[in-house]
Amino acid sequence: MNTMTLWHITHWEFAALAAAAVLVGFSKTAVSGANTVSLAIFAAVLPARESTGVLLPILIAGDVLAVLTYRRHAHWPTLWRLFPAVAVGVVVGTVFLVWADDEVVRTSIGAILLLMAGVTVWRRRRAEAEAKREEEREVDEPEAVSTPAGRLKARSYGVLGGFTTMVANAGGPVMSMYLLSAGFRKLGFLGTSAFFFLIVNVSKVPFSAGLGLIDGHSLLLDAALVLFVVPGAFLGKWAVNRINQRLFEQLVIAATVVGGAQLLLR
Repeated sequence: MNTMTLWHITHWEFAALAAAAVLVGFSKTAVSGANTVSLAIFAAVLPARESTGVLLPILIAGDVLAVLTYRRHAHWPTLWRLFPAVAVGVVVGTVFLVWADDEVVRTSIGAILLLMAGVTVWRRRRAEAEAKREEEREVDEPEAVSTPAGRLKARSYGVLGGFTTMVANAGGPVMSMYLLSAGFRKLGFLGTSAFFFLIVNVSKVPFSAGLGLIDGHSLLLDAALVLFVVPGAFLGKWAVNRINQRLFEQLVIAATVVGGAQLLLR
């Protein structure tokens, strides 16, 4: 892999990567989907395709912190429903990366993120009355996934989430859209997504290494950046208790739009 080493990065470039690592920690414990901005920063400083391999261990560090913080709020029936479809998406994404160049990767993921944000806004507006009633609920239980419609939605989002997370570590916004559309509250949302991405990101490591996206140089850079994830995670934990449900959802959607637009416009 022709990734820059730590010594080939300027101070300003390293500062940008460090800020992106802080944002990873924040996104894992507060506003899931915000790490699409981190993805864009890494793709701007490093070669876009190789940057996904550098970012992956940093995401895993954030996932570990998120699991330690929200482990009691995970909804495992939803996770088990998603994993088979996600595995299919990861395999498809791996095949895609064999031939796709940087421009194709950026354009494809950016378009998917904007599409998912648009679909979610449309769905939320149609269900505004129901959402207002859910604002008053204090439970983390999502809608049923055992219905035919629920199973189809879980499989569709699962395949898309697996594909986007493998291709550009951009599965966060896709799964955020699914969890929001399923009616998850903040803590259930964060707990379920924490376990989901820890398991999925760890499973991606052999694929990324096999594609040459993770090697000694990328891990050296990760070692210098991973400590910046910790303050971001603590900042997110502090902020999440001060964000109401509606603002939480608006921030997730806004982060998705920003990340998608950055990938398309770069």
